Amino acid sequence: MARFRTWVGIALAGALSVSLAGCSSTGGKRAEDARKAASAEGRAAVDTPRWTFAMITHSGDGDTFWDIVQSGAEQAAVKDNINFLYSHDAEAQQQAQLVNAAIDKKVDGIIVTLAKPDAMKSALARAHKAGIPVITVNSGSEESKEFGALTHVGQDETIAGEAVGEELNERGREQAVCVLHEQGNVGHEQSCDGVEKTFDGKVQRLYVNGTSMPDVQSAIEAKLQTDKSVDAVVTLGAPYADTAVKAKQGAGSKAEIDTFDLNAKVAAGLADGTLGFAVDQQPYLQGYEAVDLLWLYKYNADVLGGGRPVLTGPQIITKDDAAALADYTKRGTR
Repeated sequence: MARFRTWVGIALAGALSVSLAGCSSTGGKRAEDARKAASAEGRAAVDTPRWTFAMITHSGDGDTFWDIVQSGAEQAAVKDNINFLYSHDAEAQQQAQLVNAAIDKKVDGIIVTLAKPDAMKSALARAHKAGIPVITVNSGSEESKEFGALTHVGQDETIAGEAVGEELNERGREQAVCVLHEQGNVGHEQSCDGVEKTFDGKVQRLYVNGTSMPDVQSAIEAKLQTDKSVDAVVTLGAPYADTAVKAKQGAGSKAEIDTFDLNAKVAAGLADGTLGFAVDQQPYLQGYEAVDLLWLYKYNADVLGGGRPVLTGPQIITKDDAAALADYTKRGTR
């Protein structure tokens, strides 16, 4: 497998390598075989109480990124003997109501995104008052600790944006458009901020209606038709990359299409050169680790990293890496 260019080292990997080094190869194989058998049979690999964890995200309907997050969380829930509840709403007030509903159910732990943190503050304060541990995931790393969460799992959007800016420099780009598909999402703004910080060229922000792909396509196409100097379009989610490619074709533009996040279509686009590069924040890992860390807290009062964010990215993925990731994207874990 090609060696990915990784901007952020994850302390967890080092800790795991040390612990695994202390195990015999036979013992490690037995443990892994037992884990695989339990997973295949849909049963837990532990005998801890069957706690209930609720994950509430800001996902809209049909977003493949959140399908991957949910898949990772569900896999960890099976292993950890967790009754897992998943709900989502793109509207911040509705998402907050879902958090309050989980609190009313007296769940044992909550995993939540903070794409629009102001709307979530009171709900998380209520969870804290009720003694329900909370882990934030994907968005809201800067507000996570302030809102009383144990830790945050995800990538730092500013750092990810900085990685994009550097990559655009290496590719000799000069005029980039950063496409924001959800107005009010602090993570999206931070991503574009990061691009602007390191990119030597000019960055323009294009706000689109992310709930309508035809609207997204027409907005990007219009931008490319009216500004022929644009030589790079950066979308902030994998589902929008293919739409940007169609917009580029419609406009007769030569701009390179790059994207945050990875899925099967993006991997295929990287392989055939339709896309330049992708920034992978490993959504499967975000869901899996969020559940696992809540379980560790309930079981052993562990808080990984002393409460600092657990970073899952970014990784810059190019054509050279696409083939190695193809199988993972097809099964829905990358």
